[in-house]
Amino acid sequence: MKPAWAHAGRIVALLAISVLALQAHFFARIALMAWVDPHSTTFERSEAWRLLVERRRLDWSQAWADYDDISANLKRAVIASEDAGFAEHSGVEWDALERAWERNLRSQERAERQNDSLLRRHATDAVRPAALREARLVGGSTITQQLAKNLFLSGERTAPRKAQEFAITMMLEATLSKRRILEIYLNHVEWGEGRFGAQAAARHYFKVDAAGLGTWQAARLAVMLPAPKRFEKRPGSAYVQGRAATVAARMAGVQPP
Repeated sequence: MKPAWAHAGRIVALLAISVLALQAHFFARIALMAWVDPHSTTFERSEAWRLLVERRRLDWSQAWADYDDISANLKRAVIASEDAGFAEHSGVEWDALERAWERNLRSQERAERQNDSLLRRHATDAVRPAALREARLVGGSTITQQLAKNLFLSGERTAPRKAQEFAITMMLEATLSKRRILEIYLNHVEWGEGRFGAQAAARHYFKVDAAGLGTWQAARLAVMLPAPKRFEKRPGSAYVQGRAATVAARMAGVQPP
């Protein structure tokens, strides 16, 4: 009978080979994107399936726009709003991730305290799950990280998924130019339910092509990106207007790649 460690070693070796094969698969697909525009992303396909299941129809709006056919205003606005260091960093802003981690910990602690207090006050009653507070989590992801996640990964928050996101982010930065990364991102980012890419967003919200977006229009679209499904219901809300003014003021200092 062979030793147990030999059997375990074969399993570890197979797992390592599988991981390397998966990374090679991702790298090959990313390398192809230097010349071929990706038709869809993992996130888009999951959203299309969800809409089909929930509504029995697919209301979808998306059209590719080449880099030069997307307004420089939108490029500046998205960078100013989402990733001010896009041109300089190598894919990950570690300081931003650390700040987001600390803010999320504080948010989770506040939510736990409030839920504990609610449960104590209603110890003899059944507290409805909807009454419990959820922590509001923020992200510190760069544009490249967001693209990595949307292209290939699910939205789950696990350590292996985050590690894979970092690996794909490094592949994107090593293989594609900043200009190409931004072009793919702007064509596949969500701007509302079933609405993806700059061209679809520009047509829906402002009845213009992506090339014709002005400063204020671009700023409003950029503000929507963290929560497009929520903001599309009130695209002219006081928050969107105020945040858009801040983004518009920052745009002059941004130079797109």
